[in-house]
Amino acid sequence: MTDTQPLTGQPAVDGLISLLDLSAAGPDAYDGRSPSESLQRVYGGQVAGQALVAAGRTVPDDRPVHSLHAYFLRPGNPSVPIRYVVDRIRDGRSFTTRRVVAVQHDEAIFNLSASFQRAEEPFVQHALAMPDVPDPEALPTFGELLAPVVDRLGRWGSLPRPIDRRHIDNPLARRPLPSDDPGLTRVWMRADGVLPDDPLVHVCALTFASDMTLLDAGLAREGMTWGLDPIAGASLDHAMWFHRPFRADEWFLYEADSPSASGGRALCTGRIWSHDGWHIVTVVQEGVVRRERRSVP
Repeated sequence: MTDTQPLTGQPAVDGLISLLDLSAAGPDAYDGRSPSESLQRVYGGQVAGQALVAAGRTVPDDRPVHSLHAYFLRPGNPSVPIRYVVDRIRDGRSFTTRRVVAVQHDEAIFNLSASFQRAEEPFVQHALAMPDVPDPEALPTFGELLAPVVDRLGRWGSLPRPIDRRHIDNPLARRPLPSDDPGLTRVWMRADGVLPDDPLVHVCALTFASDMTLLDAGLAREGMTWGLDPIAGASLDHAMWFHRPFRADEWFLYEADSPSASGGRALCTGRIWSHDGWHIVTVVQEGVVRRERRSVP
């Protein structure tokens, strides 16, 4: 396989499943690996997904996760295993709370707090309506979008793609925005193959995917895009609320916007709907957005 032919489909999804299958390393401790040692730092969605796996391993199966809050503290080194240490904060009658610290070289690189809830019948129930957008099967694949610029991607172009992405708004095109355009980013996603039936795997796979495009919204409001403008960015924190059950190997719509940016940071909020229109997840992230120091032609 050449540098311009990344792993896709079920083989790529099997790689994601393997990535989320942590190794036991002692009482409430787990080790995770990275899929590529050629990158400069560990992908944020990977460490968030793996940390959630570690937390979920210590919680009864009848208590699915309903929220997580995390901070990215230091860049992770892909060539070094990550140790995830779980602290059992609380086991209540309805809610269970876990804290996870991800460690490399005896230093914390990431921490996560997650809350799990015993399933119960809703007293109130409502949801945001899904926007009217084209069906994912009518949109070009991510590989088709990248084809005109694949020679400029280098090692990024050869990374596995376990998540099938169908962008409604071309992420490679600048968007000079009129004053009434909110600069939304919208993309259909799903695991590019079949995942196991374990609900925790589906939640962690969606967590993995949730960091892929969210910070894009901070640029879209300014009519900018990665690769075409001199931008350096990184995730600072990440929060998710899981409202309803879902399968991450079925299409879900990820819409994001950026209500505020200042001080070298952009705040981005995302909403995720299942293909049949249910609001299943809400995501909020703040990230660093700075002018890149090297010049971009």
